[in-house]
Amino acid sequence: MNAIQPSRPPLQPIQKRRIVSRPKRHLRQRSYQVMALESTAKIAVNLVITAVAASALTQLLPYHWLQQEKLREISTEVKLMEGHVNDLRAEFNRNFDPQEAKVIRQRQGYRFDPSQRQIVLMNQDRREDEQTDSLP
Repeated sequence: MNAIQPSRPPLQPIQKRRIVSRPKRHLRQRSYQVMALESTAKIAVNLVITAVAASALTQLLPYHWLQQEKLREISTEVKLMEGHVNDLRAEFNRNFDPQEAKVIRQRQGYRFDPSQRQIVLMNQDRREDEQTDSLP
């Protein structure tokens, strides 16, 4: 009987293919979800930081403008005082100048050099008014 039957190759059991890509696909999808969640968290944190920074700026800008205005006022006062100080320095130097000492003493003491003539200025209009008032 063996001789009559054609020879067939021995049957091998059919192996089912295992799909390996499905777990990898699942892992990829899972990693994309994690990355999306992480990116969303980063964006949310950055938005919160931006809101806090904007709030701080809105509170600090009026204070900054006020300080700048005060600084301008102080700078103006400093310039005025520098001019006043320069005038006082010039007067101080003139007061202690030996060549000017005689002139300064004359002005402050109302004493004049005997060789100088004293001139007194009078208002002509006033004198005429006084004369007309004194006439009966």
